[in-house]
Amino acid sequence: MPLRLICASHTPLMDHVDADPAVDAEVRGHFAALGEAVCDYDPELVILFAPDHFKGFFYDMLPPFTVGVRATAIGDYDIGGGDFDVPEALALDCVRAIHGEGVDVAMSYRMQADHGFAQLLVLLGGAVNRWPVLPIHINCAGPPLPGFARVRALGEAVGRWAAGLEKRVLILGSGGLSHDPPIPSIATAPPPVAEMLIAGRNPPIEARRAREEANFAAARKLAQGEGHTLPLNPGWDQDFMEALGRGDLDWLDGLSESELTRTAGCGGHEVRNWVAAYAALGAAGPYSSRKIFYHDIAAWNAGMGIATAAPIRDEAPAMADATAGRTQEGNR
Repeated sequence: MPLRLICASHTPLMDHVDADPAVDAEVRGHFAALGEAVCDYDPELVILFAPDHFKGFFYDMLPPFTVGVRATAIGDYDIGGGDFDVPEALALDCVRAIHGEGVDVAMSYRMQADHGFAQLLVLLGGAVNRWPVLPIHINCAGPPLPGFARVRALGEAVGRWAAGLEKRVLILGSGGLSHDPPIPSIATAPPPVAEMLIAGRNPPIEARRAREEANFAAARKLAQGEGHTLPLNPGWDQDFMEALGRGDLDWLDGLSESELTRTAGCGGHEVRNWVAAYAALGAAGPYSSRKIFYHDIAAWNAGMGIATAAPIRDEAPAMADATAGRTQEGNR
C-alpha cells in the first residue's frame, strides 16, 4: 500500500508571538494546502515521530524510544488536547516488529504528549484525533540522547512494518530545525528545577503558563537580537533538509551531542524525528523528496522547514503537488 511523508518544524509560538505577516500567512498557507492533500489521501494510519519538552517524559524513567499504545495530548500552549485515536492492536504489533528487528523500544499505556506531537496533527487536520495515529516518542531533550544510527534503525524497523500493512500510511516527523528554547540542563539546574526534570508531571496550570511565558519572552528577545538564546542557523537547516532529500540519512553521524547543540541549539536535536521518518520511508525503497518551505523565523524561535516525500515506485502524486505553486517563494 502507498506511503507518504511530511516532515515539519513545530513551534508553539505561532499563535502567541507575532512574526512578519507575509511569512506567517505563507507558513499557514502551506499547512492548509498540505492538510487538503492529506484529506484527499485519507490515511488509514498516521505514524508520528515526535519529541517531548519535559511535559510528558521525565528523567525518572526516560527511554530513548517509546510507542504510545494509549496517548493523550495535554494541550500545552492551547494546542490540541484530548485523546489520540491510537489503534491499540496495531501499536502492540508495531512494538513486536521493532523488537523483532533488534531495536529496544518502550511502550506506554498512558503516554502524555505535548505540542511536539499535537501541533502537526492540528495544523493538518484540525484535531489530534482526526486520523488513527501511532505516536512514537524519540528522546531529544534529556541527554544522553540516542545516536543517529539507532534512530535510523528505529525508523527502518517501523517503515518495514508499515510497508507490510494493507493500509494507506502517512509518516510524520515533527521537530527542529535549529532553535534554542529555554530548556534547562539537569547537570546545572538548581534542585527545584532538577526535580521538575525528574518528576514534573501534571504541574499546576500556573507553572505551565509561567514556562510558556518564558518561551515567549526568549523568542521576542531573539527577534530583537537580544538575550542568551543561540541564533537560528538557516544554512545548516537547509543543508540538513537537502541531505535527507537526497537520501544521505547518515549526514549527522559524525556530529557529537555537544557539537549539534552548539550548531543548532538544544532544540536542534529534534531533527532525530526527521531522520526516523525518512528512514521509515526509505525502508520501503527509493523515494522522491521536495522541500516545500524554509524560513528562519526568529519571533517563533524556529528554523521553519516543511518537506514531503513519497516512494518513487508509487504512481500516485506526492503531497508536495498540492503546494507546488507555493514552493519556490518559500525556499528562502
